[in-house]
Amino acid sequence: MPIYRDSGFPLSNAEQMGEAFALEPLHKREPDHYIYSRYRNPTVVAAEEEIMKAEGCKWALLTQSGMAAVDVAVSIFQRGSATRPWLFFTEIYGGTISFLDSVLIARRGIKLERFAPSGQKYDLKKLEILLMKLKPELVYFETISNPMLIVADGPAVIKLCKSLGIKTIIDNTFATPILWKPLESGADLVIHSATKYFSGHGNLTAGVICGNDEELMREAIAYRKFVGHMISPDDAYRLNTQILTFGLRFPQQCSNALKLARLLDSNSLIEKVWYPGLETHETHQTAKELFESKGYGAMVTFSFGGSGNDEKRSRRDDFIENISDKIHLVPTLGDPHTIIMPVEPVWGHKYPDPGMIRVSVGFEPFEELVSTVTAALKRLKK
Repeated sequence: MPIYRDSGFPLSNAEQMGEAFALEPLHKREPDHYIYSRYRNPTVVAAEEEIMKAEGCKWALLTQSGMAAVDVAVSIFQRGSATRPWLFFTEIYGGTISFLDSVLIARRGIKLERFAPSGQKYDLKKLEILLMKLKPELVYFETISNPMLIVADGPAVIKLCKSLGIKTIIDNTFATPILWKPLESGADLVIHSATKYFSGHGNLTAGVICGNDEELMREAIAYRKFVGHMISPDDAYRLNTQILTFGLRFPQQCSNALKLARLLDSNSLIEKVWYPGLETHETHQTAKELFESKGYGAMVTFSFGGSGNDEKRSRRDDFIENISDKIHLVPTLGDPHTIIMPVEPVWGHKYPDPGMIRVSVGFEPFEELVSTVTAALKRLKK
């Protein structure tokens, strides 16, 4: 597929132009005539079709970032004063939480409610009681939460919502369609930060909304067009090439993550490891049933122990310094090489443990990763 950088596309004559604009309000996924790149672009459509294959869905729409995908997904359910409340799980991406507070509540006046886990697990009975009371328009949750890696019983949540006529939007970035395909369980929309595992190389930003309902697709196309949430053809082209290795990269990252989690869990300096693949994780059984032994994701969170916060923070900082030449501090995830992020400076009061580090595990040879981490931990012991 060539890169179509055209802002507008040539049409043969006035009759064809009239036909193109007459058909445009139908908002087809692939139009009969391309008009303007903010509407649809052939290079973008080609990349969307690759994601459709991976997700097993009837349509996919790319945006310029994951947050743009979130905006499109939720905004098509906004109906002015007739909009019923929306329910969001609390354990979701920090950028999404800021979007809820700064845009949906402060600027649009949407009534939002939150549903928090009980400990490190979602209580479906409490969720049912809240849904019966609130009667929300939609429910939004992440398959694997960030950074505590709580795995939601997605099929059960979707089934409960469908029985009450509630729409569901699932951010499936951490799980990817390799571990679970929410649309097969009846979800209305699935979103991804395609920056992460679909791209997987840390060199572009993109988001995607996936679905099977054609009416929702038309509304999403219209909203994306009017607010300008279109990915560039150059980024779509590169994403189109990168997604070809997605099925090779992500399973390797999951394999590396499980091995790393076990390694960290066996170290006396580590107080706790959060990883759904470990039996000690509160949602391990949920993850095992949902993901059917295909993996448990490529994110690992762990915390250093210590006699107090100062010692924990010191161990965290020394560890980061010890690995800094091989494993870098980068505020993202899904990159080819393992990267880390200290949790306290980013999440603050929500997760105040100063010894906590989130690891995005790469697909480098595990021997390289274990050598770096082991050497750094040994230096800490000395």
